[in-house]
Amino acid sequence: MAKNSIGLIELTSIASGFLACDAMLKAADVDLVLSRSICSGKYMVMVRGEVAAVQASVAAGIAGTRFSVIDSFVIPNLHESVFPAIAGSNKVETLEALGIVESFSVASLIEGADAAVKAANIQLIEIRLAMALGGKAFVTLTGNVAAVQSAVDAGAQVVAQKGMLVNKVVIPHPRPELLTEMI
Repeated sequence: MAKNSIGLIELTSIASGFLACDAMLKAADVDLVLSRSICSGKYMVMVRGEVAAVQASVAAGIAGTRFSVIDSFVIPNLHESVFPAIAGSNKVETLEALGIVESFSVASLIEGADAAVKAANIQLIEIRLAMALGGKAFVTLTGNVAAVQSAVDAGAQVVAQKGMLVNKVVIPHPRPELLTEMI
């Protein structure tokens, strides 16, 4: 079975983050992807594995920290370009149209980025997760204008459904200097 499912819990408490991480790893056979504090005193835990294992892991993490949970998700078939975008390792040579979706939560932003890249033929540039952002997160992406608009709309819709959308922008002909700001 493929380990293409991920789950994440975003919490208001660092102590609860450690508790959630321990519960998640004990509950199922999952791999720990991220477990760290993020801006404004929040904490996030991300695991990867088979769908059922990730679902069980996230449920266990939430069960013990229910009052600290800001947001969470399980994505069964994560698009393969999401992890390189989180790591900041997607290389973009030419900036076509530029799309940005900004969120109040890490969890909703990752879900939105996954929806965006599945909705249209675009390239994810980067996913920034709450470090030096006051707890916010954003994704940048590029492609032709129509594709970028479709992707941004799809991603923003997912984020907005959770009440976490800060803003969404499409820049049809961005200045090339903007690419250096994203690297």
